[in-house]
Amino acid sequence: MASADFPALAAVADLLACPQCARPGRSAAEADSATTTGAALALEPGERALRCVRGHSFDIAKQGYVGLLTGASTKMTGDTPAMLDARAAFQRRQHFTPIAAAVTRAVTADTGPGATLLEIGAGTGYYTADALDAAPTATAIAVDVAKPAARRCARAHERAAAVLADAWLGLPVRDGTLTAVLSVFAPRNPDEVARALAPEGRFVVATPTDRHLGELIGPLGMVTVDPDKDRRLDAALSGRFDVADRVLIEYPMELDRADVANVVGMGPSAFHAGTDDSRLAAVADTTKVTASVLVSTYRVTPRAHS
Repeated sequence: MASADFPALAAVADLLACPQCARPGRSAAEADSATTTGAALALEPGERALRCVRGHSFDIAKQGYVGLLTGASTKMTGDTPAMLDARAAFQRRQHFTPIAAAVTRAVTADTGPGATLLEIGAGTGYYTADALDAAPTATAIAVDVAKPAARRCARAHERAAAVLADAWLGLPVRDGTLTAVLSVFAPRNPDEVARALAPEGRFVVATPTDRHLGELIGPLGMVTVDPDKDRRLDAALSGRFDVADRVLIEYPMELDRADVANVVGMGPSAFHAGTDDSRLAAVADTTKVTASVLVSTYRVTPRAHS
């Protein structure tokens, strides 16, 4: 594989870590070259594959993403193609542009040249691409557990490397290599994020408040948001991270019936609410809906790197 064929992957190859060398039950020789929470082995570009120095090889799909799943069982459920189609259609309508702008500001604040970003549960790559547009010398790793998402991320931005991996089992990057990690409406693995971030790195998390899409939740039977979500998030990250900043992004959206169908279809409600029942048919031609999201920035607690 020539670097010119997959420039985004080539740019981050030395930051990626071999998941085979980090797996439970690895040999003593492999363990000598790996940390306890992630492999310390760099991956090098090969012929349509990335290989570690011990010879473990990971194919690059024709769509441009590299698969770093190890085959271990996971509790994560990836988005379906239909969910990703709905999300992409909604994002193209720019209803979430203020949220993307706030995430980008948090991710790129004080970011110097050559920054490396990583998004967990990158989905369509929308937020990664927005951050890269604001940071012209940065590179990014877009991680998702679903193949349809990895395919989309591979074409989301010329400086975004798409990686198929399960963040819950471990981020496939070397220790202390990332400038920022972002998680937008996605699950988080605090221990792995703390391990992968550089000492001055930041973890940016966007979570919905209980007012987010509130006008649709009851009428359409959508999944509700825990009103104590931000406190639970801080508790989950305590000991690893300190809150550095928190911004509420709240504004009204004017959604037509197609937008509302995409809202239902792009999130967890798609698994049980459906997008073609009588409740959607009863939605008005235009509905005013609240967007309400907390964008929280965390810094690694110093002792977490000790």
